[in-house]
Order: sequence, then structure tokens, then C-alpha cells
Amino acid sequence: MIRFVFRLLSLVALCMAVAAGVLDSIASVSASEVVVTPLGIAWLELSPDTLSVVSDTVQRDWGPRAWGLAIRWLLPLPAFSVFLALSLVLWMIGYKRRSPAGRFAA
Repeated sequence: MIRFVFRLLSLVALCMAVAAGVLDSIASVSASEVVVTPLGIAWLELSPDTLSVVSDTVQRDWGPRAWGLAIRWLLPLPAFSVFLALSLVLWMIGYKRRSPAGRFAA
């Protein structure tokens, strides 16, 4: 059951990565140059309230240093790459390993 949840979350993250990539590619074609939207700007445009809630929560629970690290390291990254990496990590967590003994082992 837990594997299914992780694979479902991986699918959602992959869909979000594809949507962000499509939006970036449309903007790149229309501007005739490469346009990549950072995660922080995309998050601020879609839902500024949740960004402030996450900011307050991270600063309260993990300290202001953790939020400063997120601002400097995570939020400037392209949105599609963050969601692709998240999708990969969630898929790896929910991956069902094959039996080393083979298919017909007892």
C-alpha cells in the first residue's frame, strides 16, 4: 500500500514537471530565447499564501538557517528539474525489487 502511495506521488510530481517544462518551452519559443522559470517564482505566482506558510513553518521547526539555505539553493533551481528529481526519488522509494532467486523460486 505504501509503495502505491509513493508511486502515485511520483506520478503527480512527474505531471507537474511536464507541465512546467511545457510552459517553459512555450515561453522560450515565443521569446526566441531560452526561458527557464525558477521554482520560487513559479510558486509565488501560483500560490503566494502557501509559500509564506511553508516559510513560517520551516523557520519555526528547523530554524531560519534552513529557510535561508532553501532560498539560496532550492528556490532558484528550474521548476521542472526540481519536480523531475522529486519524481525520481519518490519512484525509487516505491520501486518493487525483483526477487534475486528468480521468477519461479519457492
